[in-house]
Amino acid sequence: MNVAAAPVLEGRDLTKYFQVRQSRGLFARRLSVHAVENVSVRLEAGKVTAVVGESGAGKSTVARLLARIIRPDSGQVLLDGRPAPGGRPRSYAKQVQMVFQDPFASLNSVHRVRHNLVRPLKIHHVADDNVEGAVADLLRRVALKPPGHFTEKFPHELSGGQRQRVAIARALAVKPRVLIADEPVSMLDVSIRLGVLNLLADLRDKEQLAILYVTHDIASARYLADTVVVMYAGQLVESAPSVELTDNPAHPYTQLLLSAAPDPDRVEPPQLAGRGAPPSLITPPSGCRFHPRCPYAMDICKQQVPPSFAVSPDHIAACWLHAKPAERVASNNGLSTAPVGPLEQDTKKR
Repeated sequence: MNVAAAPVLEGRDLTKYFQVRQSRGLFARRLSVHAVENVSVRLEAGKVTAVVGESGAGKSTVARLLARIIRPDSGQVLLDGRPAPGGRPRSYAKQVQMVFQDPFASLNSVHRVRHNLVRPLKIHHVADDNVEGAVADLLRRVALKPPGHFTEKFPHELSGGQRQRVAIARALAVKPRVLIADEPVSMLDVSIRLGVLNLLADLRDKEQLAILYVTHDIASARYLADTVVVMYAGQLVESAPSVELTDNPAHPYTQLLLSAAPDPDRVEPPQLAGRGAPPSLITPPSGCRFHPRCPYAMDICKQQVPPSFAVSPDHIAACWLHAKPAERVASNNGLSTAPVGPLEQDTKKR
């Protein structure tokens, strides 16, 4: 019997709403954006967990909640099984570091690379006796060699991939246990994305970092991640080991993402199993948020939020197609359901 490793960092039932004004003036109304609702994520040492979804799915909000950059309205962030301290104290920042999407915006553009790397070393009192050696070692760890060629350059003098490597080196400066990478390759040329992904894989394997990889690209998630978590409209809809999820997607939305992903082995044009666009998170749909786009939507999908059903070991999907008909009727107080769709028939065969 395999015992799951204890997570280094965990988010339990995280919920976050943002307040916005619908109009200006005396009679302006304040509305709530349902950015994240009841999302749970586990990050284990030596593993990469990918959070995948369309723009606006809530991926970056989850990353910022785990990094304690913003506070959840409800739910908990646990570090080594204990509630994380309020705010983002230095002790927490030393263990949980974040790499942002745009390295040019996250690095101080008026200072050289050396300054960007020395600052976290001094703030956290790391390598006080040999700062120069520590800077050189950080640059070598992210494959910027020779280090002396980069330390005196400004961020604008580097390529996009080099800037992102400097940003990763800065995060590694304090010797964190968790690295949260928010769309780290989306602003890079395709030709250099693989290098950054391989760097993250090396950090996982050689330094046993727990890594959260936020991306809209499910193909890169399969390549890098051990576990993939799929989000839609602020909610978690599916989670499984990466190969299991991409080979046997159990949620119609995951199928939609996979059908839209480039695949050199695909002979025929992709058949998109869905329609429409993501909903407004100010007035999200009732029941399952994907039901207005889902080709298999039933009456219960419009009325009740689906729980997470176990599709197979370590594979869950929040979809009523995986519930027994009797469970649907009981949950929906006797509402009738539509005929079984192709997805459910395939699931029953498996």
